[in-house]
Amino acid sequence: MSNTPLRLQQRFRNTIYQHHYSIRTEQTYWHWIKRFLYFNHKQHPAKLRAADIERFLTHLAVDRQVAPATQNIAFNALMFLYNKVLRIEMIGIQAKRAKKRVNIPVVFTRAEVSQVIANLPADYQIMASLLYGSGLRLSECLRLRIKDLDFDQNTITVRQGKGNKDRVTLLPPNLIPKLRDNILVSKSVFAHDMSLHYAGTTMPYALARIIN
Repeated sequence: MSNTPLRLQQRFRNTIYQHHYSIRTEQTYWHWIKRFLYFNHKQHPAKLRAADIERFLTHLAVDRQVAPATQNIAFNALMFLYNKVLRIEMIGIQAKRAKKRVNIPVVFTRAEVSQVIANLPADYQIMASLLYGSGLRLSECLRLRIKDLDFDQNTITVRQGKGNKDRVTLLPPNLIPKLRDNILVSKSVFAHDMSLHYAGTTMPYALARIIN
């Protein structure tokens, strides 16, 4: 077996899977790791030091004027890279912090929300209603399965939400008829795909191997 070390991205991805981070976190962290590497002229991160991380984070705050939350995400991504992937301890990082902005949130009234949803394409109206009525994140809504909907108790079970945790949230009763209709349409499409010998969906973890 070859002793050639895995490429950095593959090592990063393997570590992400080991810690059960979400696909969104993987994408976000890798984005900032790439930005860091390009900032340092594509040098291997093992050759870089704390001062290089500080320069990059300061560049984000001063030159790019990113929000504090964005700078924190970049910092967390780099700490994951060094502490978890490369096993290089990086402590005492001192970088100029992005200035916090005080923003007054704009909150829609129920009428305004209803108007926005009503003007969406029909395929997106149920999704938007779930985001608003059930407090789902977009990624959570996209991963919903029929088994996660409990029409008798008006609840939705969210699988692998933020922090890789499951939770139960409310299912607005007025969405149940639309969801039932949507399920019937989906079953019809699935049956048609089956007749053409084309059917399938993503399966979490090792379930695909078990079923096959």
